[in-house]
Amino acid sequence: MNLPQSVNAERPLILAGAGKMGGAMLAGWLEGGLDPAAVRVIDPAPPDSTATLLADAGIPPLPTTPPDTVASVLVIAVKPQTIPNVLPGLRPLVDSATLTLSIAAGTKLQAFTSGLESTRVVRAMPNTPAQIGRGMTVLVGGRGIAAEDRVLATALLEAVGAVEWIEDETLMDAVTALSGSGPAYVFLLAECLAEAGVEAGLDAALARRLADATIAGAGALLDESGEEPGTLRRNVTSPGGTTAAALEVLTAPVGLSPLIRRAVAAAKKRSEELG
Repeated sequence: MNLPQSVNAERPLILAGAGKMGGAMLAGWLEGGLDPAAVRVIDPAPPDSTATLLADAGIPPLPTTPPDTVASVLVIAVKPQTIPNVLPGLRPLVDSATLTLSIAAGTKLQAFTSGLESTRVVRAMPNTPAQIGRGMTVLVGGRGIAAEDRVLATALLEAVGAVEWIEDETLMDAVTALSGSGPAYVFLLAECLAEAGVEAGLDAALARRLADATIAGAGALLDESGEEPGTLRRNVTSPGGTTAAALEVLTAPVGLSPLIRRAVAAAKKRSEELG
């Protein structure tokens, strides 16, 4: 991972919040070659997995804002509901050269430009597969970001998966509903498949293994084949066969497609309310 020389021990990358997502990003940065000496982590009680990572890297977690320190990059990965209380304490870490990158779901750019008195802000919406380096993150920048800020933000998030940029912040609610919340929909599908397998006569443990492997394998095939989902679906569907019988149920007017659309719409509406 190529970061500018401005990220160093004197002007470090400061991570505020080292929970599952913050810890996943930190792991990706360190694996990508980020010097631990150029990192500060603010978290009074990081989870065990992150605490182990920090100990192995020699990065002591800080309970509060480090004194007399200005960040080259400030990454805010705290819970969204804590943002109003957290921003005043982070304000001394920011100057005109600091890039602020937030992954706080539902928190708009304006909250950071006002709370930190900075226009160099990027808002990100990652998802949980970032924990294994297979995340999908969508970024939108404030008016004050420069081309180099976009490059830097992209590099930081590509350490945990794929990155896309949008130019309209209002689309972030739809992004949250689709990819931010989307892994939960897939996990629910795995649960439902396993339950259906049990009803069909399979042992529960076997049904779980079959469902999990099917979801994981199908996702990998979709990712690696380069084919459209519809093409892959048709490839496995023989006319008059077992898959066709199942898809006749799933594609009915009250089947899976309208249900997913309603679910995403509900998640988008809730994101708008929270924002």
